[in-house]
Amino acid sequence: MEKSSSVIKKLDKPVLSRHDIPYQTALVFNAGVCKYKGKYVMTFRNDYGDFDAHRLDGTNNGLAFSDDGVNWEISPDPFFAVKTEEISRVYDTRLTVIDNEVYVCFACDTRHGLRGGVGKLREDFSGVDIISLSTPDNRNMALFPEKINGNYVMLERPMPVYSRGKDRFDMWICESPDLLFWGKHKLVMGVEDVPFADDKIGPAAPPVKTDKGWLITFHAVELAPGRGKHGWEKKWEKTYRAGIALLDLEDPSKVLGISKDPLIVCDRDYELEDGFRKDAIFPGGMILEDNGEVKIYYGASDTVECMCTANVNDLIDLCLKG
Repeated sequence: MEKSSSVIKKLDKPVLSRHDIPYQTALVFNAGVCKYKGKYVMTFRNDYGDFDAHRLDGTNNGLAFSDDGVNWEISPDPFFAVKTEEISRVYDTRLTVIDNEVYVCFACDTRHGLRGGVGKLREDFSGVDIISLSTPDNRNMALFPEKINGNYVMLERPMPVYSRGKDRFDMWICESPDLLFWGKHKLVMGVEDVPFADDKIGPAAPPVKTDKGWLITFHAVELAPGRGKHGWEKKWEKTYRAGIALLDLEDPSKVLGISKDPLIVCDRDYELEDGFRKDAIFPGGMILEDNGEVKIYYGASDTVECMCTANVNDLIDLCLKG
């Protein structure tokens, strides 16, 4: 069985599952996590329905807090559920602290296509005020935690099915003076740059600043046609793995190094058993502690939220050694 990198250490169980949620739920995954005013803050995707019947009825988002990043207190009600005539749901949040404010990137399904959004978390955690939405089709947005050369900077993954003729989605970068108007779009990494991807790649957790560069995680997808039933659906032919890369501090469109092997794969029982879509890893949060430990939060099999740790220098070495 494929194994995750030896530099990471996984917990013995998920940090969050459907059993921890005080309201209707079936799948809990793809959380955004940040450290804010001395506490860990998590916003997680909650797909509700009936787990045993393999039925999903809708999506909202949950809110949780922690003193140690491992044990979480869940808010009693769902958080940030948007449903309008145009927008059917928002999900897959990522949290970035910039100038002591928490910003939220998210995906939203609309009547006219899949869009990515940027918003700001309210100070009392009562919700998110939306600042901007992309044109379709775009998602997997992740903000850098500080301005670079005077602008906000964001990683993104546009989805050009019509112009490419198939799934072939790459990682891009863009800039904004105000989080509202975005431009200077530029390719960062293509599928062809990642040895363990042949379908799509894209940003995962928001970048972390180190003295060697911006450390980023990314998701990498490989197709296995004819793979059959690996989850609730009639067939699931994709494998999602997490990779690690290092970007230049002054010009983050420049890649300094990419690990040639996956960082995180599904290799624990709790990541594999009873999964909605098995063999799917998707990081949404990464925190660098003062002692050099990196906490990485990720969804597994679109079913549970997990965490692993690593030393920041080990992660940088993976990128620079290729």
